[in-house]
Amino acid sequence: MPDATTATMDLPRRDARDKLEGRTRYTVDLGRPGMLHAVLLRAEVASARILAIDTAPARKMPGVRAIAVAADAPGMHGIGIADHPLFATDRIRYDGEPLAAIAADTAEQAEAAAAAIVVELEALPAVVTMAQALAPDAALVHPDWKSYEVLLEGGAHGGNIAWEATVIRGDTDAAFARDDVEIVESSFRAGRQNHASFEPRAVVASYEDGRYHIESSTQVPWTVRTMTARLLDVPASQVRVTVPPVGGAFGQKFDCTLEPFAALLARKSGRPVRLVYSRREEMLTCLCRENAEIRIRSAVTRDGEIVGREAVVLMDCGAYGGEQIFLTTMTAHTLGGNYRLGSVKLVSRAIYTNTSPNGAFRACNGVYNTFALERHTDEICAAIGMDPLAFRRRNVLGDRDLGATGQVFEGDVLGPMLDRMAQLRQGKPSKKALAGSRFYGRATTVGTWFIFVGPSSAAINLNADGSATLITAGVEIGSGSMVQALPQIVASELGLRPQDVIVRAADTDAAGFDLGVGGGRTTVSLGAASRAASAEVRTKLLSVASEMLQTPPERLVLANGRVEIAGIAGSGTTIAKVVECAHQTMGPVNGSGSFTKPGVAAMAGCAAGHFIDAIDIPVFAVHECEVAVDPETGHVEVLGYTVVQDVGRALNPRAIFGQIQGGVVQGLGYALHEEITIGANGRIQQDSFETYRLPLAQDVVPVEISLHEGAPSIGPLGTKGAGEVPILNVAATIGCAVANATGRRVQEIPLTPPRVLGLLLGRQSDVQLPHIAANWRDNILR
Repeated sequence: MPDATTATMDLPRRDARDKLEGRTRYTVDLGRPGMLHAVLLRAEVASARILAIDTAPARKMPGVRAIAVAADAPGMHGIGIADHPLFATDRIRYDGEPLAAIAADTAEQAEAAAAAIVVELEALPAVVTMAQALAPDAALVHPDWKSYEVLLEGGAHGGNIAWEATVIRGDTDAAFARDDVEIVESSFRAGRQNHASFEPRAVVASYEDGRYHIESSTQVPWTVRTMTARLLDVPASQVRVTVPPVGGAFGQKFDCTLEPFAALLARKSGRPVRLVYSRREEMLTCLCRENAEIRIRSAVTRDGEIVGREAVVLMDCGAYGGEQIFLTTMTAHTLGGNYRLGSVKLVSRAIYTNTSPNGAFRACNGVYNTFALERHTDEICAAIGMDPLAFRRRNVLGDRDLGATGQVFEGDVLGPMLDRMAQLRQGKPSKKALAGSRFYGRATTVGTWFIFVGPSSAAINLNADGSATLITAGVEIGSGSMVQALPQIVASELGLRPQDVIVRAADTDAAGFDLGVGGGRTTVSLGAASRAASAEVRTKLLSVASEMLQTPPERLVLANGRVEIAGIAGSGTTIAKVVECAHQTMGPVNGSGSFTKPGVAAMAGCAAGHFIDAIDIPVFAVHECEVAVDPETGHVEVLGYTVVQDVGRALNPRAIFGQIQGGVVQGLGYALHEEITIGANGRIQQDSFETYRLPLAQDVVPVEISLHEGAPSIGPLGTKGAGEVPILNVAATIGCAVANATGRRVQEIPLTPPRVLGLLLGRQSDVQLPHIAANWRDNILR
């Protein structure tokens, strides 16, 4: 059996010292002999027809080695719909869209050449808000949308609606027509959030022997490989992707963005090309968490049963659908999660606007959907006169309950987690005294998220010294999964110390396919693949040891770097000696493994346009916070924060605590500080850390954490991903606490001091969302 002692432990990060002392070399630190420096010429208008782009003056500039434009890469890419060219072709769709790429001997020369390119444009009307995009006479961001290749059937799309996913289960019309229900309706709005990772997006590309080599700061090496090949119209086998350590990502690098530009310039110039986005480019073209608008209404009996729920979610995808088309799926499992629903109708839409495209960000649209759902839940409680905690305890999803799409949940998880939070609350004094003369509020919320599973593969080689090398396409983006969880899993299976498991950096030429690091999937998917590979290695190892020790394999155990006869200490030999013997008799000891989602079925005909109809691994969270609101300034201070998180099984509690603390702080920024605004010209107004307010040291609050173990999971050793879910409830919990403190309806985040002061003074009008039509219940594309 595997060694249980290595399966659960507080394992320090092996990469911590190098990172703290500055020895880690990220993509931005890489240099190559003869390397060129690239920049992008970007549009400075939100919407225009391109009449001409003259690169001749730039080609004569000193140091210029290559220039690429749309004609060099005419392909289109996307998720669900291929709507996105590498360069703007006939028209510009957002401020900052790439028009040309230039490689020169120095970055300064490349910038000068970009400035010399002559661009002739004809201004076109721009729609920079979703309300403008959905107006009856709105200009179309994509007038030729009907000609785009559809990559996934089933989702409705048309005009400025890039994608629509729906859930219809049961008869909501009948539910809302009942005479024994209270009908509660709420509207909410959430702004964009920038990932603000310390290392910007960066790539070094070269072209040798007819193949591209891309070194990139990415979460998804195989996506980069596939998408680069598609855009450059070459077989994917001609693209190799390797990944140095990644200096933060949070979902920003879960896409292929700048890599094809560098690869194209490398081929045209015959030299390595480095492209690193400036901080300003990162702020203006970040693939932010999208701004969204949500309208929910519920039919609830006086004793608290939710007999019907209907909702519309509008997600601003910017100029291209990108990941937002995929993220429309998430609404079914977040806004339709947490609670038992008698019947449900959900509509989730990605809306085209002439703004910078948006993308995935930790817990994706679940963060603002949870904010909307939990605020709506508190408004239900106020309407029917029921205690919010009692209402949640009555209605949270439990064993054998149906989710929004009709899947059957296993295990009673949220109920016991709420009970645990109640115990924690009773065991400590309230922080109300710290509020002084300020308004004090407290709130508890629940959240439902899921682990994005998908395919992964792993290979393991046992080395002559008894160590093991693990080869995957996984990427360490800061969570610690690659340097902590995976070595623990392999070590527990092979009787090694975690520090004796070497984890090779991602290389698509060496590792098998992997969906990418994100969605909390690393420990689950890569862990399962690594465990399968370990099982093959274990079988081979014990077979050789059996011959050496003249003992049946089933009587042998692996522990502490040795193979021993069960129950007889010191009777065996070292794993290193077994490997040495194997090399002489059967060859190297290695193994491979793979894993993919088994697929949980949704109710037939219930969900349309979804990439995931039901969730393989649900994960739950319960958060509570106490706040003080200054009536003079509108400033919100978080006095205390507590988290009960479902982790399945905690392989490394120390690592999980770090993820929860970090996720809560990032959520504080989203809830209270971080606000991206877009001008009438379609340009993001916050173009640096000077104008984009991130949480500071004085904003951070220590988080009290309780890990809930034992919930069902298909993950290896019962694990669930723990990196995404910590941010899920933060805006919801703070929003509910501020509403309780002030007695005002909180309908919009972030809760900046001016916004809160406006609430207190009655100057903040209710969120109405008039562009979600009056007949919004029937407002579904046909």
